[in-house]
Amino acid sequence: MDSMVSDTSDFLDPDDPRVTGITAQNLEDPADIDKNVLRLMDYKSRRKHLMRAKIEFNVTSMINRQDFLLKLARALMTFGAPSHRIESQLLAAARILEVEAEFIHLPGVIICSFGDQELGCSETHFIKCGGRLSLGALHSVHVTYRSVVHDEISAKTASEDLEDLLNAPPPYAIFTRCVLAFFLSALICPLAFGGSFVDMWVAGGGAFILSVLQLCAATKSAIYANVFEITIAIFVSFTARGLSSIRSQIFCYTAISSAGIIGILPGYLILSSSLELASKNIVCGSVKMVYALIYTLFLGFGLQIGSDFYLLLDTTARQKLYDLATTLNSVAELSGTWTADNSSDVSSGIPSNGTWTFVHFLEPHKADIIQGCYRPPHFRWFLQPFPAWCAFFIVPVFSTLSSLANLQPMHGPELPVMVVISCCAYTTNKIANYYIFNRSDVVSAIGAFTIGLLGNMYSRKMGGTAFTSMVTGVLFLVPSGLSQAGGITANGNGIDIGGAMIAVTIGITVGLFMSQALVYMFGTRKNAAVFSF
Repeated sequence: MDSMVSDTSDFLDPDDPRVTGITAQNLEDPADIDKNVLRLMDYKSRRKHLMRAKIEFNVTSMINRQDFLLKLARALMTFGAPSHRIESQLLAAARILEVEAEFIHLPGVIICSFGDQELGCSETHFIKCGGRLSLGALHSVHVTYRSVVHDEISAKTASEDLEDLLNAPPPYAIFTRCVLAFFLSALICPLAFGGSFVDMWVAGGGAFILSVLQLCAATKSAIYANVFEITIAIFVSFTARGLSSIRSQIFCYTAISSAGIIGILPGYLILSSSLELASKNIVCGSVKMVYALIYTLFLGFGLQIGSDFYLLLDTTARQKLYDLATTLNSVAELSGTWTADNSSDVSSGIPSNGTWTFVHFLEPHKADIIQGCYRPPHFRWFLQPFPAWCAFFIVPVFSTLSSLANLQPMHGPELPVMVVISCCAYTTNKIANYYIFNRSDVVSAIGAFTIGLLGNMYSRKMGGTAFTSMVTGVLFLVPSGLSQAGGITANGNGIDIGGAMIAVTIGITVGLFMSQALVYMFGTRKNAAVFSF
């Protein structure tokens, strides 16, 4: 019977259970439940809970969200993302996607654990993969990640995009990458190690052979991959010592050997380990640091073996090298006695006789030695170091080629930004080195601070990717910092090379962290993780 038949009855809603006869299954309003949860929190927790970012439009199933997190972890490791930021990236994505997850990053492995509150169990995945730095792919990964956490695309669509990125071939062929390695070593030879116009082509040839063996032979043979670094260091050092032993001395051993192996120096690896240790990630940081130091000792050993092997075959060159070292390190002393002509004034206290000694030390720059290379004034222009004004042309070209060698596509606005930041870093480095002597760590810290300031401001204000825009400048600081620390020593001492690299990377680490703290001190709070150094 209709509820309006009786005049004394109350007006009931058509959906009222007394009219429909359907008993309510849930008597609690979800909004009331949320209010009760918020009521139990303190003010800080309540404000943080209300301000948290969450997915509202592109909602997808839990399986798709977990699959996206696994693909994201694999992509970050494959394309060389900063290892001290990987855990924070994944945790931020899991929090915004409302996935109960924990991540542990070890060298070469990421452990992902997903929890299920309803069943009270967890599921653990081990992701093991290796890779190399790929700036273009990293930028695409960060764009996809940012689109998901900003609720622009669903996790399922993002997983498909990441799968396409992981299966895509490198943007450049092997021959192109070998040519890039040739020009990189050829340009860094006069820029950082004082090489001449003749030296740079020999160093470039060594780097070309290095790149061919690295991309073709070392990737196909596991046995040769274990001795690849030592063999190429021996070859470059042997060639450089042989050319420098020519009678006319037109080639420089230090410049050729240093620039020839610049492509396999573990500068980025030591930088990553230093950043890990500064981020309190002791396990990853210490493991990578020890590996990088042992790797550097291998290179130093290879340089020493190559040089000594040539000197063993050419005894004349060994004798000339020994004579040159003796000449530079010798001290000439002349001693004698003297007697005063007039010793009548005894009260003055001046002795009437005594002995004298003159010591003469021949400084290297007076022997026409410039940055470890023999450069007499009568040599022609192509045998002299490059003048300072050449850096205005070499630095932008080197920065562009370095970005391309790290697999950055030529199209897009990211490449000019990388070049500009790298040029600013080199300029700051040179100015700081002019006023601060023999402190490669302090000089590198100033250059890294400039890089971090520009890169984080570009990310903050223009929406770019901070890490990819900063990589070229940071990698530029390692060889230039080594040249300020004395270069890669001609005697091949790996401990000296490792110590110089650690001093440079510690300065870079401090500068990067200080710049990031300064930039993110201002502006709105960042919900997603920082994708930067």
